Amino acid sequence: MNARAARSLSAEAPQAQTSAAPIVGFKPAKNGAELMARCLEAEGTEVLFGYPGGAIMPFYDALTGSPMRHILTRHEQGAALAANGFARASGRVGVCVATSGPGASNLVTGIADAFLDSVPMVVLTGQVPTTLMGTDAFQELDVYGMTLPIVKHSFLLRSVEDLPHVVREAFRIAKSGRPGPVLIDFPKDVQVAAATHLAPLPASIHDPLPTPPAAQLVEAIAAIASAERPVVYSGQGVVLADAVAEFRAFVDAAKLPTVQTLRGQGNLPPDHPYLIGMLGMHGTRAANTAVQECDLLICIGARFDDRATGKLAEFAPNARVIHLDADPAEISKLRRADVPLYGDLRESLRGLVGARSNCEDWHQRCQRMRSVGAPRYDAPGKGVYAPALLKRMSELAPPDTIVACDVGQHQMWVAQHWRFHHPRNHLTSGALGTMGFGLPAAMGAQFSCPDRPVVLVSGDGSIMMNIQELATVARCKLPIKMILLDNSSLGMVRQWQELFFAKNFSEIDLSDNPDFAALARVFGIPAVRLERREDTEAALRELLATPGPALLHVLIDARANVWPLVPPNHSNATMLDEAEANAIPA
Repeated sequence: MNARAARSLSAEAPQAQTSAAPIVGFKPAKNGAELMARCLEAEGTEVLFGYPGGAIMPFYDALTGSPMRHILTRHEQGAALAANGFARASGRVGVCVATSGPGASNLVTGIADAFLDSVPMVVLTGQVPTTLMGTDAFQELDVYGMTLPIVKHSFLLRSVEDLPHVVREAFRIAKSGRPGPVLIDFPKDVQVAAATHLAPLPASIHDPLPTPPAAQLVEAIAAIASAERPVVYSGQGVVLADAVAEFRAFVDAAKLPTVQTLRGQGNLPPDHPYLIGMLGMHGTRAANTAVQECDLLICIGARFDDRATGKLAEFAPNARVIHLDADPAEISKLRRADVPLYGDLRESLRGLVGARSNCEDWHQRCQRMRSVGAPRYDAPGKGVYAPALLKRMSELAPPDTIVACDVGQHQMWVAQHWRFHHPRNHLTSGALGTMGFGLPAAMGAQFSCPDRPVVLVSGDGSIMMNIQELATVARCKLPIKMILLDNSSLGMVRQWQELFFAKNFSEIDLSDNPDFAALARVFGIPAVRLERREDTEAALRELLATPGPALLHVLIDARANVWPLVPPNHSNATMLDEAEANAIPA
């Protein structure tokens, strides 16, 4: 059994919190459906995303009297990914709802995305009555079994008596330890069962994590003090632990050069003096070189993912490893930790705040590498250069702007060229790489943070995966600013076919795309088309100034690639830029 499966299984038998007395004063619920609504309200749910259908209709009947705001998406996958984006942007538990059968199965990609990126969600699915389960009834699917590999825990509600405890447990599990999605399968007869004698329980609290032993903290502090070339390797675990302030205090005090993963972008602000950049396949040469040369790697909330490490056997080959993580399954899973620090990251970082490095020469070398390797934005030609456009948009948008992106070349350009001031400002599908993630995730972010600007960056391939959600954006008048980079191809697939498949371009042509600006206007969303570089500044300013939702359809060169690049199954020391691309080993 792999560590990932072990983590899932360990979460399937949680220790229940001490039983709590029902809340006094809630309006009595006539049936299970109303009781479910009351329990969600008790957990602080204000917004939920969903799509009704036969097996969940009693719950939707109950929603008409609830203060919760239900957002009707135009596809169940949109509901799951909107709940996903809601949770990523806010840190709160996202909630989505669908009916049984195809409704539930359409949620699966969004659930898997949340599981692999550790996003807290509660997923509510209707189910056929318990008396018909196992009979191949209309719209019956075993969603409980179907989702077991991609949830922290699943519940099948067979009795209305269990409902208050199940809901409380679902929220506790979703947000405790390493967060993730929890499924509640809700049969129709349980929804209509009498519940006037039941009441919601008080809101759940997440389980505390242990504090690492003092001896290990002392060992880590000593390792930092003796290192000549230390590097901090930080990931999304920092923000999952709500430890951004503690992390920054630690880096500042210890004066440690720092690299960030894709999901760790924003752990340090963009101009921080100890930030080197993003590491990995499309990271910076400075960040990858620093990690390859370091003698101590301090991994904080990261998991040695293959897109970050390149060829694992050659990753940071001369480094001892200190690994801080809230999930014990990740420590020494792929790289042995010399000093393992399992537990609450905030407490761990507070315990290390006395650490001091003695590596000013190394720090200066890292900063020189960062300066020399800084990207250039003076690409030849008259067409729009996507990295320059994204850099400029980042400068024009307020620092607290939330950016949701899809998957492909534009996703990497956003990570490389947008200036993120906090990790919750960057919503990206990291582990699963879900095309179609961006638009519904941006919707969820806007609902969770209604007073903050939200920008969507998508590609012409990804946008078509959930383009129906433009109707939701228009209906709800969400002021999302959308940048659609259109290269008339599946750009990342085309790039790999060019570099690693002898330019055998297969099924990547999207030259028959619709006119996306015209399509947006059909949905009632203002849109303009950008083709010339000299019009970029005016187009971006117009986009930001437009009230409500707006779309900028940007035509870019189909031959543009993402640089630099570490070829697959190569060391991160083997970074290629455009001029070196022909030197790839056969």
